[in-house]
Amino acid sequence: MTLRSSAFDDHAEIPKEYSHEAGDVSPPLRWSGVPDRAVELVLRCEDPDAPVGTFVHWLLAGVPPESEGVAAGDPPTGSVPGRNDYGRPGYGGPHPPPGDRPHRYVFRLLALSEPSGMTTGFSAGDLDEAVEDRVLAAGTLVGVYGR
Repeated sequence: MTLRSSAFDDHAEIPKEYSHEAGDVSPPLRWSGVPDRAVELVLRCEDPDAPVGTFVHWLLAGVPPESEGVAAGDPPTGSVPGRNDYGRPGYGGPHPPPGDRPHRYVFRLLALSEPSGMTTGFSAGDLDEAVEDRVLAAGTLVGVYGR
């Protein structure tokens, strides 16, 4: 699958308007190449460069497989937000420590062969267990952000 954003290119800087300090508006994303057998899409965004280890910025399950993307700040109807590492459901934008080299933010879309069964507030661990042996295809987009 292919995952892209009209706001930034792969391995390019994420605009400040999609950061934590600008209000946590999720960036627009588009995808293609979803397998016909997919019954659900799952989206996650993580910062593997965080000082405390991988920091979860966004978990979204229940995304309809026929959807083609998400608008800025507007997840698809019927999708289910998981809990980010800021402690709340939904998207939490980039916010690396000032002076750190820019961090990578890895957006990953998974196409599942069976429903994940996630409910609002699920954790990354819950999602990892639910998608095991159900992933048909994946797409990745990496953005960078520094302060």
